[in-house]
Parts: sequence; C-alpha cells; structure tokens
Amino acid sequence: MADQTKKTLRNMLMYQVFVRNYSEEGTFEAVRRDLDRIRDLGVDIVYLLPIHPVGEKCRKGTLGSPYAISDYRAVNPEYGTLEDFKALTDAIHEKGMKCIIDVVYNHTSPDSVLAAEHPEWFYRKEDGSFGNHVGDWSDIIDLDYTKEGLAEYQIETLKYWAGMVDGFRCDVAPFLPIAFWEKARREVAEVNPDCLWLSESVEPAFIQNMRDIGLNVLSDSEIFRAFDVCYDYDIFEYMTGYLRGENSLAYYAEAVNRQETIYPDNYVKLRCLENHDQARIRSLVPDEKGLRSLTAFSFFQKGMAFVYAGQEYGATHRPSLFDKDTVRMEAEGGCDLTGLIRRLASIKKDPLFTDSTYRVWTSGDEILTACHSRNGAAVVGVFSLKGKMSPAYMPLPNGYYENLIDGKTVEVYNEHVTCFGEPIILKKEN
Repeated sequence: MADQTKKTLRNMLMYQVFVRNYSEEGTFEAVRRDLDRIRDLGVDIVYLLPIHPVGEKCRKGTLGSPYAISDYRAVNPEYGTLEDFKALTDAIHEKGMKCIIDVVYNHTSPDSVLAAEHPEWFYRKEDGSFGNHVGDWSDIIDLDYTKEGLAEYQIETLKYWAGMVDGFRCDVAPFLPIAFWEKARREVAEVNPDCLWLSESVEPAFIQNMRDIGLNVLSDSEIFRAFDVCYDYDIFEYMTGYLRGENSLAYYAEAVNRQETIYPDNYVKLRCLENHDQARIRSLVPDEKGLRSLTAFSFFQKGMAFVYAGQEYGATHRPSLFDKDTVRMEAEGGCDLTGLIRRLASIKKDPLFTDSTYRVWTSGDEILTACHSRNGAAVVGVFSLKGKMSPAYMPLPNGYYENLIDGKTVEVYNEHVTCFGEPIILKKEN
C-alpha cells in the first residue's frame, strides 16, 4: 500500500466528466460554467476523461475514443486550448475542489506522436507490425515498458501535468509494471507531494484471461503498493450479478466483508455504481426506491463515493465513447437524485466513515444492513435494493433514532427496524 495514502479519502465524492458529451458545446469552458452545480452536489474531486487529442487512424465512430490518444503533451483542440484547460482547473480549485485527469499509458493511437518519433517503444506482433494484446481494442497500439527511454518520457509528462492538476486516474494501470508506477509516484511527488493516484483496476476474470495469454496483469493487492485508490471491480460483478438475478445478495455481502481482511488497513476503494465503461445503474434498477437505496449504500460503503455525470438525474443511456452523444442534465422521468446525493455527501464527512470496522449483513435477498463502528460509536444503514417494505436487521440498542437522510424517527426493537423501501442511516454516539 502507498504509505502516504490518507484514510480521509474515504470521506470524499468524485464526479466524472466526459468533456465531449458533458454539454452541447463539448468544451472545457462549458464545464467551467457548470462548476457551481457540481460543487453543490458535495463534490470534492472532479475527474476528467482524457483531455488529449484523439488519433485519426483506425478511429472508432465519427470522433474516436478519448482513450486512443495521439499526443500526451497536448489538449484536444475540440475541447479548447491549453489556456482554456488551465482556466477550468483554476476555477475548480477556486471553488474548493480538486481536479484529476485520465492517464492512458498502456497504449496510444496508431498515428500518435510517439509512434512516429519512437517506434521502438511499442509492442510488435510476430510479423514486426504494431499491435495490441486485446483484440477488440482495434483503434490502439500497445507500448512496451521494457524499452529504454519510455518510462522516463512518461514520467516527465506526468510531472508536466502535475503542475496543473491534483492527481491522475490511470487507465488499465494493472497492464503496466508496478515498478513503473512506484517510480512515477516518487518522482511526481517532487512536483506535487499531495498527488492523488487512482487506478482503474480490472475484473478478476479479465486478470485471469490476460495471464492465460502470458501477460503479467497486476492484482489489486499489487496495485495498492503504488496507488491510493482503486476501483472495486474485484466485487462489482457480484452486485450487477445480483441485480440481474444471477447470484444472491448474500454472495455479494460476503465479497464486501472479505475486502476488510485482504487489503491493508488504509485501503480505499472507489465505490462506483456506473462509469463510462459500465451500464447506467438506472437501466438495471428502474424502481426509484431501489435506486435511492442502492445509491445511498454506495455512499455508505467504506471508500470514496463516485458519480458519473448524469447519474444524479437518473440517466438510463450510457453516452458513446466514439461519437457526439450529449448527456441530458435534467431529471429523466422525474428521477432527481441531486438532493439525496447532496445529503449523502454531507453524511459521509462523519469521522466514522474515515476509520472504522466495517461489516455488511443481509436480511433475506433484498436488504443490506451495513455498519461502521469504532470506540463504541456506530453508524448503521439499511438499504432495500428492491424498494420493498420489510423488517431488517439493525445492530443498535432498542430506542428511537433519527434517520440522517430524511430526519424521520425510526424505532429499533430487538435489533430490527421496519424498512419502508427508503434508505435508513442511524447513528449511535459512544
């Protein structure tokens, strides 16, 4: 684990923005004008998908994937100028938030600056041509970190951007050697000692598939040696599996509890329900009560909370990575979660979420009960993922408590409460 990782990252909310599809304009300036709304959600960190120019060769769609980068040291002219980007980051900082950008160091577009200037830095197929290890990523070619000079170039690039931003979300970070990330972290700290490092870790099945073809893809436990935060893809498929009726809720709860024993004490997981690679959560949970409960649970979990732009309005459509596909920033079908998210972000600032013993239980196959406890104090949540009324386990003494979400009074009797389908969060002082 990165020794410098602060447990207070568990109190934060990250908000993901794809500049191209965030507005009709698709510019840095359009994001800047909307920062007050983002801040008022309770956001601490704004995360921008890749800001760099997109390659033209082998493009997917009309505009290409932002992950097929042609120049790591420039900004996409469709978004604006470097000065526009700096104006955006300055405004984010002025409003009390941090900004991180996507780092895509496993691969570039086939017509990238590096492919032209340093073709020796790339992976080659048996016939000597450029290639990649994941077949459906047809718009990119892989870099080879055994080649002399590549790591130094990439770290210098990170140091350049670290003078403007507060950290990096590193795309498929497990594909790169852990020694590279450890060296990058040390050297970037010379420019920004408080730089935040977020790894897009990958699913267990994906790790296994890559190892089967001879790639040494890193596990989460290895990733935590260099990164502060990583995705919870190690258990993500168990939650989506439950929502699709493929596994029990208890199976998911067991996986959550296991994280408390296999990672270091200061581990931080990014608790996302959706992102640019995953289906919109409302497409899996159309019931609004269930959606509110699942949203509340994701914030309640030990780790950093996460919202993908549009999630706060119950969006069901996942924007294309390859074409212009603007997100509608208005409640879809009357589903507006902004007030709930604002309240959950406030609740998450409680020090109990910073450093606690964390446990999750199930009541039947529809309700999760979760508890953060430390030194006699506890905060306990009950979440009905199907939005149904039911008795639920509540490990607090008998009595009346205030639901921190809506202010209503809740009675606990014989370690149970009645859940009416809406999320419940109660607190017991020490």
